[in-house]
Amino acid sequence: MIKKSLIVIFAGLVLAVALNLFLIPANVFSAGVNGMAQLLSGILLTSFGIKLDTGIIIFIMNIPIAILGWIKLGKSATIFSLLTVLSVTIMTLIVPVTEVTNNQLMNGIVGGVLTGVAVGVTMKYGFSTGGMDIVSLILSKTTGRTVGSLMLIINIFIIGTAGFVFDWESALYTIISIFCTTQVVDSIHTSHQKVTAFIITTKQEEVIHSIQTEILRGMTLLPGTGVYSRKETSVIMIVVTKYELYALEQAVYLSDQNAFINIVPTQTVMGSFWNEDQQKQMKQTIIKG
Repeated sequence: MIKKSLIVIFAGLVLAVALNLFLIPANVFSAGVNGMAQLLSGILLTSFGIKLDTGIIIFIMNIPIAILGWIKLGKSATIFSLLTVLSVTIMTLIVPVTEVTNNQLMNGIVGGVLTGVAVGVTMKYGFSTGGMDIVSLILSKTTGRTVGSLMLIINIFIIGTAGFVFDWESALYTIISIFCTTQVVDSIHTSHQKVTAFIITTKQEEVIHSIQTEILRGMTLLPGTGVYSRKETSVIMIVVTKYELYALEQAVYLSDQNAFINIVPTQTVMGSFWNEDQQKQMKQTIIKG
């Protein structure tokens, strides 16, 4: 709880710095609801002369999405996401809008990277910075696609609007900024990125038991023969997420220090691959059993 609370404050501060010091002064737009709030704030100011802070708009726009998150992601994730939105709102009011550099490209890259750090860290701990991040998380759970790729698709609307309302140069820099955000998010939030591990061992039963105590994943046992030694070995094939990869490596080497592990990137998995919710349900079933 303390760790998550600190992350809420950290994410709010990082996003406020990204918005007020880099993105807003350069007319480069952030991803998701934050970008939509920037657009709306700019339109209200330039077209109607109404000055409404970006942070307040972010909070208002997150209310209906929070209701969706409560239904689909659960109470805890939604509460912490709302607290993060509140943190962003407060921090954007505290951090002044200041131009650090007049280089629009540099503003877009730094702002995008900082936004990605804030979004990725919150998602790593099971919640989000609100807005379209919640939508991306829900879609990621149902489709199996990475959060970053879904964020990029959703943000095409922001890019197009930025081009039509302001200028296409801002839109192009927004593409760079959002791309940086999605890359950083996918490098931090790895629970939906899959890899296939081929484990070559002479202690198959010990290794299988060690893995099963750490990770709830199915495995396939294949026969193998060493080319040079001509000794019979076993090849264990298992598909895991990048988030589970460290636990898998520790489990294997705990039971067989001489095991050989080959990690292969996995583009698509078809069939039954348990997500986080299904794993939790299975763990509860095993505990009760």
